Amino acid sequence: MLAVCPGSFDPITNGHLDVITRAAAIFDDVLVAVGQNSTKQYLFSLAERVELVGACTAHLPNVRVEELTGLLVDFVKDRGGRVLVKGVRFAADFEFELQMANLNSAVGGVETLILPSASQWSTLSSTMVREIAVHGGDVSGLVPDAVAARIRLKSVGEERADG
Repeated sequence: MLAVCPGSFDPITNGHLDVITRAAAIFDDVLVAVGQNSTKQYLFSLAERVELVGACTAHLPNVRVEELTGLLVDFVKDRGGRVLVKGVRFAADFEFELQMANLNSAVGGVETLILPSASQWSTLSSTMVREIAVHGGDVSGLVPDAVAARIRLKSVGEERADG
């Protein structure tokens, strides 16, 4: 059975990777859908995020990565899926995801499996990682090594452009 793990993954964190890895242990086929929200400011372009998620999940043979376009329920159904997998860290995440799960079920007949985050990632967010990175902080340990390296390269490139 195909499960879809959607998100913006800007950047993919160790928390995201944990949820994807756990989904890959449950489902035969996992599709990570990397989306773009026009109201968000991104650290990485959509193409970079798809590439990074692909690099970080390459060790998982039943995981593939695609750019998410259109309505999520249509994306899932067009690929033959019926299940979304979403990770939640705390009550506010759960409340939001429960609302979305009910909508996705009502609108598109797509079910949602909500996985609680592993305790070591329960306070981690991409927003925090971006904030640390923007100020030159070390994000290793919060993100996969490939992502930390790309963030360092991006920071060095921005310093050169500024100075």
